[in-house]
Amino acid sequence: MTLNFAQLRAFLAVVDEGGFGAAAAALGVTQSAVSHAVASLERALGHPVVSRRGRSTPTPFGDELLAHARAAVTASAAITDLAERRRGGARGTIRLAAPPTVCQGLLPALLTRWREEFPQVRVRVFEGEDDEVAEWLAGGTVEAAVLVDPPPGRGAPIGEDAFHALLRTDHPLAGEREVGVADLADDPFLLSRGGCERHVRQAHAGLPFTPRHRVRELGTLLAMVRAGVGVSLVPGLVAAMLPADLVMLPLRERVVRRLVLSGPAGREWHPAVTSLVDSVRVRVVDAV
Repeated sequence: MTLNFAQLRAFLAVVDEGGFGAAAAALGVTQSAVSHAVASLERALGHPVVSRRGRSTPTPFGDELLAHARAAVTASAAITDLAERRRGGARGTIRLAAPPTVCQGLLPALLTRWREEFPQVRVRVFEGEDDEVAEWLAGGTVEAAVLVDPPPGRGAPIGEDAFHALLRTDHPLAGEREVGVADLADDPFLLSRGGCERHVRQAHAGLPFTPRHRVRELGTLLAMVRAGVGVSLVPGLVAAMLPADLVMLPLRERVVRRLVLSGPAGREWHPAVTSLVDSVRVRVVDAV
């Protein structure tokens, strides 16, 4: 049995991108090259690894192979990039996962800075809810992530995001400098599920809490508040996507989420991830 990293990279790209064409574009090769690499892998292993019906998904055997393939490809890339780094700086492709509010509120400036500091590093952004982002990092789907309130580790903080009340601009409280959670008691409350729920419940500690609706998608939440269905509490970074007819007011009950850029816990980091995190850490120290 003969395996090579090109076969494993092709297999992972097909699974991650959802198809052979998208995998070819991500890898910068032809679709036939991806098909050939995956077929060669299947011949070497004696089992199909990808289902070719509709969206390309791993077979049961492919599912078992995924973690090992990611570990092997990550280790190979890290060794190669470590050598390249010794010869002149960080390089390679880094998949970075982050929550939607971080993708819109913080990442654009970071990506611009990293592009200038590390011209040989390509960062690909994957947007997901807090729990998805953590799972992708732990499972090896991405090399780096912006985590919400993680335990202490090697990561670098990129900010603290305070929660605000989200109201229509014609709400009676819209002109206030700040509001308390109790001030919103007469309004139907829209609970943003995702990773914000525990922060919202923390803000309501000691108060009655009976959400009228439970909403997962931020876009849906904004639309419902705009329509007058109710009010909500959201992280401050939502301001980057706020429509003109909505307003965010600081809460008297200060509730914040810590945002930390990190590589995976318990595994070696890709050298380029270390460079990105160190860059963020240096900027934080300089700002202090």
